[in-house]
Amino acid sequence: MSNSVINNNQSATGPIFNKDFECASRDEIRTKQLEQLKKQVAWTYEHVPYYQQQLDAIGFKPGDLRDFSDVESLPFTDKNVLRDTYPFGLFAVPMDTVVRLHASSGTTGKPIVVGYNQHDLEEWRYCIKTIVQMAGVVPGDRAQMAFGYGMFTGGFGLHYGLEDLGCMMIPAGSGNTERHLMMIDDYKTTVLIATPSYAMHMCETGEQLGYDWSSSSLRVGLFGGEPCPPLLKHRIEERMHIFCTDNYGLTEVMGPGVSGECLFARDQQHIVEDHFYWEVIDPKTGKVLPEGSEGELVLTPLNKQAFPVLRYRTRDLTVVTTEPCACGRTTARMSKVRSRTDDMLIIRGTNVFPSQFEDILHNIKGASPFYSLIVENSTGLDRLTLKLELEPAYFSDSFAELDSYRQNVAEKLRSVLQVSVDVKLVAPGSIERTTGKAKHVEDLRKL
Repeated sequence: MSNSVINNNQSATGPIFNKDFECASRDEIRTKQLEQLKKQVAWTYEHVPYYQQQLDAIGFKPGDLRDFSDVESLPFTDKNVLRDTYPFGLFAVPMDTVVRLHASSGTTGKPIVVGYNQHDLEEWRYCIKTIVQMAGVVPGDRAQMAFGYGMFTGGFGLHYGLEDLGCMMIPAGSGNTERHLMMIDDYKTTVLIATPSYAMHMCETGEQLGYDWSSSSLRVGLFGGEPCPPLLKHRIEERMHIFCTDNYGLTEVMGPGVSGECLFARDQQHIVEDHFYWEVIDPKTGKVLPEGSEGELVLTPLNKQAFPVLRYRTRDLTVVTTEPCACGRTTARMSKVRSRTDDMLIIRGTNVFPSQFEDILHNIKGASPFYSLIVENSTGLDRLTLKLELEPAYFSDSFAELDSYRQNVAEKLRSVLQVSVDVKLVAPGSIERTTGKAKHVEDLRKL
């Protein structure tokens, strides 16, 4: 990205480093992690009956954890465990010391309920401050929240972390896009917190209303809640004239604050390693993979009291490296999560991920970042359809031109995916924009 975009509008004084850890040697980082890991396993064993039973069953005591290799003896935790112990079976502190509850949406069953005591909230604010400063946010920035404030961790997590950093918080909430635009203009907002889909919707709405994004006070976008494909990020940066960054987190281990993007490694995120121990495993065998291998991310929070979890299987696929970054940090970097072990589609025996479509469409001129995939099997044979929204300049009244474009897209998809895809082109603005997570796949076979 060009410096003209990075420095557009209001300039920042630069991120603040926690040099004692973020720039420490790998040996120093690992020593700190192991020390914290031993304490966390002991705390969890002593305060959560479920984990005590699990470790006793395999004859493992907290004192047996002497090195990182011993971690592989610990059992995994997944969503099934959290649902089976719903709502408070994994809590490690008396309920009268829990000062806040959050929960997942529960769209696929009972929600995942997590809790925080005052210590945990302070640790959470620290993690948020760490990742937003990686993105160039500084004290004095004016941060406008476009996440909802319900049981979802994103809104409250980022709100209090940014506030603790010294930012002015504008708790606008989700929806009412024209009001958001007015606030940016009137309050001179410098940081926008949103899903990338909603940020793009704000951009489009502003353009329709004649809003001049090039003269906006906005400087940084803090995006989360859903993956941000390269094409979508590029379009937002180009049209809104801001620096877009991703951050990653999940309710089960804390919320946002697990990792964040710095100003240099645009395709990776630094893990907040003084608060999270990471592993990358083979999702089929559960075996830990060598550094640099793609696999499923497993996380163990290192300093949680109210709701500790051990070796949580995120189902997110990533690659982690510990090579130093150009920004000066030595903390591990994970590739941005764009695929999950549970979002893979099997179409006539071939494995297909939504992220593959995003990569292909990124290289096709005229293709917008907005699409949906529909899978059906009404005839006994899997059928995959891509509904693709075109950029306005490429949408034509000529049937011949559109059909030629459609065939070109279908051929590119078939050549890469080795699966035939029916392509349907739709007009700009046809695919629904949402303030929450964008839903790209509709698998009618499950019905």
